[in-house]
Amino acid sequence: MTDSKWWKESVAYQIYPRSFYDSNGDGIGDLPGILQKLDYLKTLGVDLLWLNPIYASPDADNGYDISDYLAIQPQFGTMADVERMIEEAHRRGMRIIMDLVINHTSDQHPWFVESRKSKDKPYRDFYIWRDGKDGREPNNWQAHFNKSAWTFDEQTNQYYLHTFSPYQPDLNWENPKLRAALYEMIEAWLKKDIDGFRLDAISFISKAPGFPDHPGADDYIFDRKNMIHGPEYHTYLRELYQTVLSKYDIVTVGECLDLTVESTIEMAAPERNELNMPFLFEHISETIKCGKNPQRLKEILTRWQLGLHQKAWSGPAFNNHDSPRVVSTFGNETQYREASAKLFGTLLLTLEGTPFIYQGEEIGMTNVVFSTIADYRDIDTLNTHHALVEEKGVDSVTALATIHATSRDNARTPMQWDDSPHVGFSTVEPWIKVNPNYTTINVQQSIADSNSIFAYYQKLIQLRKTHLSLVYGEYELFLENHPEIYCFARTWDDDRLLVILNCTPRQPVLALPAAIELADSELLISNYPVDLADNLHLRVLRPYEARVYRLHEPVEL
Repeated sequence: MTDSKWWKESVAYQIYPRSFYDSNGDGIGDLPGILQKLDYLKTLGVDLLWLNPIYASPDADNGYDISDYLAIQPQFGTMADVERMIEEAHRRGMRIIMDLVINHTSDQHPWFVESRKSKDKPYRDFYIWRDGKDGREPNNWQAHFNKSAWTFDEQTNQYYLHTFSPYQPDLNWENPKLRAALYEMIEAWLKKDIDGFRLDAISFISKAPGFPDHPGADDYIFDRKNMIHGPEYHTYLRELYQTVLSKYDIVTVGECLDLTVESTIEMAAPERNELNMPFLFEHISETIKCGKNPQRLKEILTRWQLGLHQKAWSGPAFNNHDSPRVVSTFGNETQYREASAKLFGTLLLTLEGTPFIYQGEEIGMTNVVFSTIADYRDIDTLNTHHALVEEKGVDSVTALATIHATSRDNARTPMQWDDSPHVGFSTVEPWIKVNPNYTTINVQQSIADSNSIFAYYQKLIQLRKTHLSLVYGEYELFLENHPEIYCFARTWDDDRLLVILNCTPRQPVLALPAAIELADSELLISNYPVDLADNLHLRVLRPYEARVYRLHEPVEL
């Protein structure tokens, strides 16, 4: 029997608030701006909105360094704006989930300000403090945005741990008082009628006991074995669920590293009472391998589709605020931008799991090429460029080309609403430069074109809402070893849909298995005009062609 849930049947849309819509002319997107665009999102058809952090923050890492969980960053608006946005979204049949950053805080959070004053302060054990070892850091762990994961604090002559930047000290989840304080904060947000959380960096809340060195490492190393999924990881997640999350009809989505099908089931199976789903990241993290390799992409997604079916749930996506644009990495942003954008939209919305669309994906926004490092804003991008130029001696042109392909700022340029000078995002120069292709890629143009990527996404979303086989159906792969074509069926009760995708700019020959009977089948959607008299059992597919058919079982005489 199908375990039906509202969040399984939802189509989610990620909003990066500072780049979505600026309502007050300061160059930064805000909450009233989101409110003004709710009807746009309703028209698209999405019904679950994920907002990146809007809490009070010094913005060392674009809001992922929180200084007050129960206050709103003034640039974004007020708590009253949040409450109105929730109310108006609900009135339109949409739900909202917040980004929950509970592995770390800002170093300006009152807890950390008190923690660093002395070793006997009540909040000292809210964070992870250790003595140095042999004249250096407590161990050789590397941080995401820094060489060492430890920073020395002269006031108490100890080091504090930070998985990310020194401005983001890690919380000490071993302290029950810290956990209780977090649960109280989470409950306060749930009482505001939000619909769930995306849990940032949740893999890091339990580390290896004793914080051991990574063996054999001559330099700092990002030690996945010891820094994530420690022995209390599942204990903490179950306690979080039982203490507060279980009291509300919400959804929780985890940003979890290094997941396998098996470890996902351990965390997201309904009977585990931990999280509802993790994001599916393997295909994104292997972009270099599978972004232009349909066979590798097919292998990864098929393993997850088969492995999780009726066991656990996931949140598939092709890009987010930390990843380059899907049409640039998986598709073809030049000659076949529209076709490839539609194709990967087709794939995303026909997979099992709650699909997450990232803002601008529905109009085919692309990566941006900035001519100078001064145009970038992302801390990770700036650190990478510095390391390439200053430490490795790479010339600036080569370094810029390297970061262009991977920079998180590719996903953070302002939403392209129209072809006016500031793309309809703001009346002034935005906080980060706009993509120069806004004159041809924008919402205004897309809405006016019945054949646009936006219109295609509308149809895809409606298709998913109409055919529950795309939500709960069994997944069956065909043409497993074909290097270019990705073909699968989704079946639920008597509803059977066939998805045919040519994930390349080439024109392969499609030869369907004899077991697939296309007689009297119904073409539900395609990204090219289709002659319904075509013999699909043997035909040439066009570059990045996508089709979805509803198959009818042959009548037995």
